[in-house]
Amino acid sequence: MSDRRTALVLLDYQVALCEDGPHMRMPPLVEQIKERGVIANAASVLEAARKAGWLVVHVRLAFDDSFVLRTNRHPRFDAYPDQRAMIAGSPEAEIVKELSPLPGEPVVDKGCVDPFVGTPLLTALAAEGVGHVVLGGVATNLVVESAARHASDAGLQVTVVDDMCASFRTDFHEFSMQNMMPLFGSVTTAAELVGSLA
Repeated sequence: MSDRRTALVLLDYQVALCEDGPHMRMPPLVEQIKERGVIANAASVLEAARKAGWLVVHVRLAFDDSFVLRTNRHPRFDAYPDQRAMIAGSPEAEIVKELSPLPGEPVVDKGCVDPFVGTPLLTALAAEGVGHVVLGGVATNLVVESAARHASDAGLQVTVVDDMCASFRTDFHEFSMQNMMPLFGSVTTAAELVGSLA
């Protein structure tokens, strides 16, 4: 697959999920993101990926105003329509400034955990000749693991960047990285990845 493109897919790095402040929805996740330096690690990989000419794709949880396009109908997701939260274009649904998309970098909105369900992501990657995806995001055991499983089953090579990810608890993250992610691809660190592109 050496002739296929690599894409960096950034998953759910959003204000409500990653930052302190009035829009914060998940304090334990925000705390883990800060402790692990996730945003800084993601920014370093993003810079290197752009310099290397990789396709960069941003994915976010962002609902239409009616919430009809919400694909996940589990009760756990009911809080979003009930609170009219994470609507596309709202401050809480925006991608954090440190990782803001540049002009020409696609942003994929999803209505569930898995970034491939109900979105054009897989079709777009195929159209762009991508054979390898590098994944980072929050939470590790939700969107990142879902993306790794789906991408692997779709025939893509998968690399997950450990320290670009965090979950609500350290043990959730570590279990996923040590036991689940290796079933679907390889696991690396931001420093290792950036060093390989230098």
